[in-house]
Amino acid sequence: MASTSDIRNGMCIDYNNDIYSVVEFLHVKPGKGAAFVRTKLKSLTSGKVIDNTFPSGHKIDEVRVERRKFQYLYQDDMGYHFMDNETFDQVAIKEEMIERPNLLKEGMEVDMLFHATENYPLTLDMPQHVIMEITYTEPGVRGDTATNVTKAATVETGAEVKVPIFINQGDKIKIDTRTGEYLERVKE
Repeated sequence: MASTSDIRNGMCIDYNNDIYSVVEFLHVKPGKGAAFVRTKLKSLTSGKVIDNTFPSGHKIDEVRVERRKFQYLYQDDMGYHFMDNETFDQVAIKEEMIERPNLLKEGMEVDMLFHATENYPLTLDMPQHVIMEITYTEPGVRGDTATNVTKAATVETGAEVKVPIFINQGDKIKIDTRTGEYLERVKE
């Protein structure tokens, strides 16, 4: 059992019969009245983010979690399949547990959060950015770099990303996996 003074970002707690991860928190001590902790919690089962306020000293149930490295293998009707890099065990995960499944590339390493006592996957964290090749986009024109005009481009996994108009088919780009947005062109 932990209290509100133990709350930190990334901590997993059992709250309202669900497992939540603390996204952010703020300890507030108003001039009048009791102190409290304002939190933003993300459900690991549904992905829904809620705001919650705990009174100072409130007891919370901390959930022990383990972070393990997995490698993405393939996707079929049972879900997305990953392999543990140490034990070579395979795990299938439903699409709802992955934030941007269309940015998963075969062989990509991801971090998976497991419930430590019951040993089942809670959520999947992709790397902050991925490098992908453009498979289709309208051709760019030399010199079209002065404005922030974008066009649609399809990458090798089938995801569609808005890119600047100077990007051409065959170019490699860096994509932010948290937002799904273009970051920069990669020269290799």
